Amino acid sequence: MTELNVETNTAEQAGVDGTPLRVTATPAALELIDELRAEYGPVMFHQSGGCCDGSSPMCYPVGDFITSDGDVHLGQVGGADFFISRSQFEVWKHTHIILDVVPGRGGMFSLENGREKRFHIRSRLFSAAENEALAGACRI
Repeated sequence: MTELNVETNTAEQAGVDGTPLRVTATPAALELIDELRAEYGPVMFHQSGGCCDGSSPMCYPVGDFITSDGDVHLGQVGGADFFISRSQFEVWKHTHIILDVVPGRGGMFSLENGREKRFHIRSRLFSAAENEALAGACRI
């Protein structure tokens, strides 16, 4: 995972209650979300755990990917829900996920595929104070 200066590269930093956000998005990611929403309607994300698309964040029309008790809701980016598998969350729970966009092909089943740009995850570790504030703050 790549570290990033969160102060200058994310669209959101904390929720209205001041709790640190587990997932945020860069302006480029928010722009691509808006583009996809205009074409497909409401969208959602699931952080892939491997297999065909590596660890790419996958974007789907709402209803095309069914989440379960095995998934954790990290929050929203640009109005789109963002989920991760429970087992992957256990590994990444101390990590602030930053959704970004880079040149390249999107995941095989992700909506941005074929646009010559793709969603990409950057990250940083939460501080001790952020981890304490986040204890129990995720819908698991």
